[in-house]
Amino acid sequence: MTDLRFTHESDASRYTLHRGDDLVSVLDYRDDGRTVAMTRAYTVPSFRGHGYAGELVDRAVAELERAGGRTVIPVCWYVADWFTANPGRGDILTSRRSA
Repeated sequence: MTDLRFTHESDASRYTLHRGDDLVSVLDYRDDGRTVAMTRAYTVPSFRGHGYAGELVDRAVAELERAGGRTVIPVCWYVADWFTANPGRGDILTSRRSA
């Protein structure tokens, strides 16, 4: 996946992944300054099945880890499944408190 371009479009509250000129996947989020709620991972239907969404989540999480200062809330089911499949990256998750 070396021909992919990852971008952070903070003004649109999203991360994107392009293959050449084609937008292949989008990860929407909400950032309150302390947490980043990853709300929707979407891959353009004609590009599905190639691991683009997983690559996008991986790169977005890596960027947040490098920057520090924020934790992630995996609102989107795909992002939650990604963290389940990548337990070593769970340190960035917001811990949930029981009521």
